[in-house]
Amino acid sequence: MKVIDKGMRMFPTGFVIINYLLRRGVKSTLHGVLLAILTGLFAASATAHEVRPAIGDVEVTQDAVRLDLRLALEGLVAGIDLAGLDDTDNSPLSGYYDQLRALPPADLETAFNDIWPAIKDGIRIEVDGAEIEPSLGDVQIPEVGDTDIARDSVLTLTAQLPDGDAPVMIGWNATYGPLVLRQVGEGDALYTGYLEGGQMSDPLPREGVAELGALQEFGRYVVLGFEHIVPKGLDHILFVLGLFFFSLHLRPLLWQVTAFTVAHTVTLALATLKIVTISPEIVEPLIAASIVYIAVENVLGGQMNMRRIVVIFAFGLLHGLGFASVLGEIGMNPSRLIADLVAFNIGVELGQLAVILAAFLLVGIWFAKKDWYRAVIAIPASVIIGLIGFWWFVERTIL
Repeated sequence: MKVIDKGMRMFPTGFVIINYLLRRGVKSTLHGVLLAILTGLFAASATAHEVRPAIGDVEVTQDAVRLDLRLALEGLVAGIDLAGLDDTDNSPLSGYYDQLRALPPADLETAFNDIWPAIKDGIRIEVDGAEIEPSLGDVQIPEVGDTDIARDSVLTLTAQLPDGDAPVMIGWNATYGPLVLRQVGEGDALYTGYLEGGQMSDPLPREGVAELGALQEFGRYVVLGFEHIVPKGLDHILFVLGLFFFSLHLRPLLWQVTAFTVAHTVTLALATLKIVTISPEIVEPLIAASIVYIAVENVLGGQMNMRRIVVIFAFGLLHGLGFASVLGEIGMNPSRLIADLVAFNIGVELGQLAVILAAFLLVGIWFAKKDWYRAVIAIPASVIIGLIGFWWFVERTIL
């Protein structure tokens, strides 16, 4: 709801733009707007306060556990509740967070040490249901650079394990944000878990590693792909809804969804395999621009032709890069790379189909054949989608 509330504050400007396009009513205007957006993108400064998951590399031995955490330390020091937060600018503590970014390493370490007793209470290392208290080892904080870009610090935590061979489970407080936990050891099928909401890892054995079965791992990536659309991928949801509100006829919808699917599958694979690498600071604003374009063309009454298919395909390439950023954060099992990639993509497709099915059941099945459907439902919905996309573009490039 926060995103929509912010979008509403931008509505007056958005309505002026869309009203202008409607009065002009020509395709050249639409292409001109897109060109201006793409050109302005590279001249604008990108926001860099997006909440990213912390990365934890864990090594478990018979008598001890070592956890190396790579994270934006300023978030913990500021006390920001990162649970479900997508951007630190949306926190009332964002000002303090920005001040911490400008602190020299020694000063930030001092501030961190002052609140470490409280922070460590939220880091959970469990053996047989009993919590083991972690000890703080090395703290590595980079020098201050561009304060608009998050700096990743590294914390080294250790804990002595009780006698026995009971496995270890690791997690942390939901307010610390998502955590990607990766087990260090020999072999290709090492445990990797994406933990959020206070979730604990699978049991990690003291000898060997916690290897996931191929089918279990495949299922996890399907779920991960689905969750990246529903409920986390609001920008992708709005783009798919933009395709839905263009036409409820099966053939145009099928052409659009197919073009979008093929395109994002290609770039998802290329980016995951590190063949193509483009900064999220470029990709995310362009995704917002794609939502605006599709919404405005819906309002103008665009035709279903090869040009629209090509445009949707191009936008699908962008969205695939956005999907790949998730896999890049989590990491993938080298021995099952293709299978995990296929599983994640299946989850994404299931998420998209769920969005279309929900829209059809809520709107299409009841109102599609009404004479007033386009004027009362499709156009207003597209306007709202376009305005939210416009706000996101402004937020991701200027604010």
